[in-house]
Amino acid sequence: MSLLVLLSVLAGFVLLIAGAEGFVRGAAKLAAVIGLSPLVIGLTVVSYGTSAPELAVSLQASLHGQAEIALGNVIGSNIFNILMTLGIAALIVPLTVAQQLIRLDVPIMIGVTGLMLMFSMDGELGRVDGIILLLGSIFYTGFLVYQSRRESDAEVQAEYEKEYADASPKTWQQLLKHVSTLLIGLVVLVAGANLLVFGATAIAQSMGVSQLVIGLTIVAVGTSLPELATSMVACYRGERDIAVGNVVGSNIFNILTILGVTATFTGVPVSSAAISFDIPVMLAVAIASLPIFYTGNRISRWEGMLFISYYVAYTAYLGLNAIGHDQLGLYSNVMLLFVIPLTVITLVTIVVQRPKKLTKAPEVAKAEPKFPRND
Repeated sequence: MSLLVLLSVLAGFVLLIAGAEGFVRGAAKLAAVIGLSPLVIGLTVVSYGTSAPELAVSLQASLHGQAEIALGNVIGSNIFNILMTLGIAALIVPLTVAQQLIRLDVPIMIGVTGLMLMFSMDGELGRVDGIILLLGSIFYTGFLVYQSRRESDAEVQAEYEKEYADASPKTWQQLLKHVSTLLIGLVVLVAGANLLVFGATAIAQSMGVSQLVIGLTIVAVGTSLPELATSMVACYRGERDIAVGNVVGSNIFNILTILGVTATFTGVPVSSAAISFDIPVMLAVAIASLPIFYTGNRISRWEGMLFISYYVAYTAYLGLNAIGHDQLGLYSNVMLLFVIPLTVITLVTIVVQRPKKLTKAPEVAKAEPKFPRND
């Protein structure tokens, strides 16, 4: 592996982060000038914007014939977003989960992940599949805008007002500034995607591992950094609804929009390894997040640690499998026979006990602050 390859990957990461920041900032400010509410901007414009690196990389990879990188990028990003982004954020401060996420958005995330698995069973996400996913993206975005107009929670509105409202004068100079920021961010995004795809392909060839594994790990982590940064900043500012909503929204957009666009234009071949393991893992992570979100409408520190430990375990499996390590079988058996069943039993126990706690002491639940400071 040459120094040029490593520099290409590092430069790609830096340009992706910088480009995403400019793109999101310009798009959000432009939307505010146009007259969109801060809630709509946060739920749609920013979620799309933080997924822009995944879109840029996936399109570049597909156009250059590295479809496995494009697919692994989306799968790996969705897994990283739930397990690492929310895990790290929850370690900093327990996260609040809005009721709408539990009742609507997380089930939608689970549903579109299952739909992706179903579409992939024939070994390809074709043009028809891509069009269906894109139509789903349009419908979901329209539904978010409709729901935002009915949002009655003053604290949620205040969070988005604080983060995305624009008090600057709405002049043509400001409009030009925001458009320029958006376009410059877009150019930098594309440049970063080119460098990252070049470097990732070279790494896969030099290490003798599949492009899918590189897409699931190195590329996915790099393109997920905007979501991680957005959620970390939201936690720091006490905007914990934004921290969780950004991740769930981005995961939905990753499948519906990014895979939809990529499949519509170029088609996305899906390997048997992705069908038998990686996409089911992504689906399992989406399903497992629901009971954790449901228990107390929050993600506690120990649950954040559980998320992180599972991402480490998943990455370790990918590494052992890529090099054909002789302990892979033992590692898989330990995970399947002990770790995963114990986790399932723990989550089921917590969910079953939750109604009892609320029934015994409803007055405590009402008195509890929306954003508790400690576990």
